[in-house]
Amino acid sequence: MKKILIFALFCLFEIAFAQKPIFTSAKINSTTIYSNSAELNHVASATLPAGTSEIIIKNVANYINENTIQIGVPSFVTVLSVQFTRNYVSEYEIDGSNPEIKKVRDSIVFLQKEINKIGNEKIALLKTIELLDKNQSVAGTNSVLNVAELMKLVDYYKVKRKELSNSIALINENETKLNEKIKSLNSKLEFNINQTDKNSEGKLVLQVITNVAGMVNFNINYITSNASWVPFYDLRSENINSTIDLLYKAKVVQNTGIDWKNIKLTLSSGNPTQNNTAPLLQAWFLRYGYPKYKDYNQGTTSNTIQSLQGKVSGLMISDKDEAETSIVLRGNRSVSQNNESLVVIDGVISDSNTLQNINPTHIKKTEVIKGEQGAALYGEVGRNGVIIVTTKNGLGDYTEINEYQLNVSFEIDIPYDILSNGKSHSVTLKEIKLPATYKYYAVPKAEKEAFLLAEINDYSKFNLLPGEANIIFEGMYVGKTIINPNQTSDTLNLSMGRDKKIAIKREKIADKSGTKFLSGYKEQTFTYDITVKNNKKEAIEMLLKDQYPISTDKEITIELLESGKAKVNAETGILTWDVKMSAGETKKFRISYKVKYPKDKFIDNL
Repeated sequence: MKKILIFALFCLFEIAFAQKPIFTSAKINSTTIYSNSAELNHVASATLPAGTSEIIIKNVANYINENTIQIGVPSFVTVLSVQFTRNYVSEYEIDGSNPEIKKVRDSIVFLQKEINKIGNEKIALLKTIELLDKNQSVAGTNSVLNVAELMKLVDYYKVKRKELSNSIALINENETKLNEKIKSLNSKLEFNINQTDKNSEGKLVLQVITNVAGMVNFNINYITSNASWVPFYDLRSENINSTIDLLYKAKVVQNTGIDWKNIKLTLSSGNPTQNNTAPLLQAWFLRYGYPKYKDYNQGTTSNTIQSLQGKVSGLMISDKDEAETSIVLRGNRSVSQNNESLVVIDGVISDSNTLQNINPTHIKKTEVIKGEQGAALYGEVGRNGVIIVTTKNGLGDYTEINEYQLNVSFEIDIPYDILSNGKSHSVTLKEIKLPATYKYYAVPKAEKEAFLLAEINDYSKFNLLPGEANIIFEGMYVGKTIINPNQTSDTLNLSMGRDKKIAIKREKIADKSGTKFLSGYKEQTFTYDITVKNNKKEAIEMLLKDQYPISTDKEITIELLESGKAKVNAETGILTWDVKMSAGETKKFRISYKVKYPKDKFIDNL
């Protein structure tokens, strides 16, 4: 009996899975984009019979990390298996019930029948011509026919063959036109079948079982590698006395095969694909080897007032009629008088109906003032309480920055369209005013021009990420720089560009430089003069840097002979001057150092 029951269940499963698969299309709802991947959230629905079903969910990404697929279903549905494929082929895939598809397919069938008809007619005409040609040959060999009869036969053959040939030509022309129409209809059919999928070839094949027939909603999440984002910035400053207006942006690229239309974006600095296993140290054994060289060269509420319910203590909402809503704080103060609370939107006294029509996602902040404080601020009309609403102003207000333990995310309330074309889409995240102090910076050993630096203190609170920045200074685009907040110093230096009105020259002094040979050693002296001229109309402050070499080899000794009154870092060999110069002033700094090493050796970077 037990074996029979098992066999029966097996047969039921076989029958269930042999049923026609159920096709549905996923709609993308939101996405979280990482530096080298994206987590996509889709919703889909299908009407399922009781028992076991095969569900084909179309319009998912072309490439999916299958280990990350998550399917959310109601409690009465069990997902037995999930498979991702780009090559699903089924005779059931075309929805024949679709009236547009049915119309096109019927037209194709009709035209195919017409082609078959004219094909048969063409064959009959060709056979007739073949018969005429044979009769002509027979007639030509009949010596009994006189000249008049022969001419009559030739004329008949000529006329009839021409008539048949013209008919065949016309049939060929009609056949070509019909085939072109069929080709066009097939293209239209393919478009109608795939218009929801667009370029996506990805499909999820689900085996599910449910004991309740009806509509089932699917919530689908997975990670795909065909999307990424990088931060970049616009830095604007009017002059050296103004703040820096930093426009925080993102370049978003995706090639998932799905066009993201009107979806909510979340950008994360995290990387879900990286190795997250903490490293372990092993014993460190030294060995000889070869030197290594380094080359130095969320859901929303549709009604704003309803969204306040439960967030404000003592708030009561009532509908006067279908079009009007009233708000009451702290209960009714009077039976006969108006108890409705005052509504102030962006500093302007308004009403609850205006508030109700504002999209909740467009509200930046809501404050509630109760009792006598409301009357003190707004008079008697504020005695019933005041609800102060501040709406979002500018794109930056629509971005919420969340700092987590391991990463930073940017949740954008404005829906975006990001096409699946592999091209960069610019997304505005935040507008930040950076208090800055300005000074000039020069390293004439490396660059013979001065750079304007903006120093930003306490920069970590702005959640900046490493990225490229456009510089717009004094209303002009001056170039690009790099923002790198991943440093240990307390001050972030932003390079605002070169200032050609500050002239800098670094030259070697020949009579103060030279080489001497002492016993087994070579002694080389180097002397440089650095000249700086301020050609600007105002005074400047500049950080000037140079260096002398240092050595870890006891055979190589270095002596700093002259520092030009610079601050000397003996560990790094860096020389620093804090220079203050008035308009038109010129200053000169001299450095000199001596290097001593064995004369049979060669130093290639001196």
